[in-house]
Amino acid sequence: MSAELKNEAPIKIEKAVSSTAQSVKSFLSGGFGGMAAVLVGQPFDLVKVRLQTTEGVYKGTGDCFKQIIKNDGILGLYRGMATPLASITPIFAVSFFSYDLGKKIATGLRSDKTERPLTLAEITFAGAFSAVPTTLFMAPSERVKVLMQIQGQGGEAKYKGPLDVVRQLYKEGGVRSIFRGTGATLLRDSPGSAAYFLAYELIKKGLTPEGTKPDQLSLGSVIFAGGMAGVAMWSIAIPPDVIKSRLQSAPAGTYSGMLDCLQKTIKVDGPRALFKGLGPAILRAFPANAATFVGVEYSLKAMNMVF
Repeated sequence: MSAELKNEAPIKIEKAVSSTAQSVKSFLSGGFGGMAAVLVGQPFDLVKVRLQTTEGVYKGTGDCFKQIIKNDGILGLYRGMATPLASITPIFAVSFFSYDLGKKIATGLRSDKTERPLTLAEITFAGAFSAVPTTLFMAPSERVKVLMQIQGQGGEAKYKGPLDVVRQLYKEGGVRSIFRGTGATLLRDSPGSAAYFLAYELIKKGLTPEGTKPDQLSLGSVIFAGGMAGVAMWSIAIPPDVIKSRLQSAPAGTYSGMLDCLQKTIKVDGPRALFKGLGPAILRAFPANAATFVGVEYSLKAMNMVF
């Protein structure tokens, strides 16, 4: 073996190991971020879903909170949390792993093959790409979560828990029933994730003092950037989220698909129905996503120190 080849081999191996380690860290840090998001954001998400799937039951966001607490107590605000806590952790792990992969794909597609900071278009692509694999996990999780969340509104509880939901859905319509709303989930999450990661990166860059790096931001800056990223996402994601919630909560045969759900929603409740749940979604967006990025950034720093 020539001296030239001997010198090149370790460099290639080191780069491959470094790339793999970074992907693993992105996966794990996303999981930590997901757990933080669920613990902070679940009450707001519950109110959002109930407002989206009922008509005339609640006067607004505040009334929905009051009725839930009155009927079920404070813990009632965490109804259906078991499913997202068990599923959002790996879902966020996949999301941040996929975002990292999307960034690698974007840089790999460069014609000049140069190493330079990502452009806005490349960040947007990576963010939108992250939603594709994530949706495969997100859609069935959201289906179960929504059905658990709409229980306890005056009628008898149909489901005993998340596993019972899955069992009954499979019995009623097989795997297709469990994955109902997948298209609407992707329609919500692909542009939403693009806005999410783009906003975070731009705000981080704007808050970074001259002479320092974005990964050296203070806790307060991370909280602000993460919170605003969540607001950016939900500012555009509510209409498809309403369609998703209605598709996933309605009895089988109510809608033939996304377009039918959209048409019937507008016909019965008017265009304003497409923005139901915007209040609690925005209220949830800042604290939940601030918690997400704090979990991601600080777990990533801890792993970089150890590994």
